[in-house]
Amino acid sequence: MIRHIVFFTAKDPKDTETIYDGLNLLSDNPHAAAFEVGRNLKTDYISADGPDFVVYAEFTDQAQLDAYKAHPLYAESIRIVRPLRDIRMAADFLSDV
Repeated sequence: MIRHIVFFTAKDPKDTETIYDGLNLLSDNPHAAAFEVGRNLKTDYISADGPDFVVYAEFTDQAQLDAYKAHPLYAESIRIVRPLRDIRMAADFLSDV
C-alpha cells in the first residue's frame, strides 16, 4: 500500500474555497483506493502556520498511483489549484497496514 499525503497553502486566504473545491475534484478520480481532503485545524502550536489543506490518498501499488496522476481530473485539479497555491509538499510512503 502506498500512502500519498500532500500539504497545500493558499497564496491568498480569499482563494481557500476555490482551492478546496479544486482539490475535491480528485475525489471522483477512480484510481485511488481511499481519498480525502481536509482543512488543517492548525491546532499544533509548534507549526501554527502550517498548511491550509491536507490531501490523503491510498494506492495498492505504483501503477495505481501513476494512473491516478494520469487521469484528466488530476490535470484539471492542477489547472485550478496551482496558480492559487503557495506551498505544495508531497510525501509517499509504503505501508504494511
